[in-house]
Amino acid sequence: MYPQIIYANWLKLCFPIHELLCKRYGLKVTVCHYPPGSSRYNPIEHRLFSEISKNWRGTPLVSFETVLKYIRTTKTATGLKVYARSVSKKYSKGKKVSDDEFSNIKFSAHEQRPNWNYSLSPN
Repeated sequence: MYPQIIYANWLKLCFPIHELLCKRYGLKVTVCHYPPGSSRYNPIEHRLFSEISKNWRGTPLVSFETVLKYIRTTKTATGLKVYARSVSKKYSKGKKVSDDEFSNIKFSAHEQRPNWNYSLSPN
């Protein structure tokens, strides 16, 4: 189990989700994460990245446009198509959620893997 302080700081990242979905629309949002090092259990990741790697075939990735080209042209016999685009928007860094704002987030940890699975509810 992770120390409570790390868990609390990590949950502060959910503040925008709580503000935008839970409070505004009255939705309950369930968040489930794969723990670090467990991407091997993510079937979408395996299906997607193996096809991109086959399409790429070790070609040097010299620019973002080259990367996007190989991702965009990836398709499988079963109909998987990959869509990708470059986002040039500048995102602000270091936005802090105060302890007061955090205390207003209504969340409940799930019984199974509470550090990775939780629900956010409207206040």
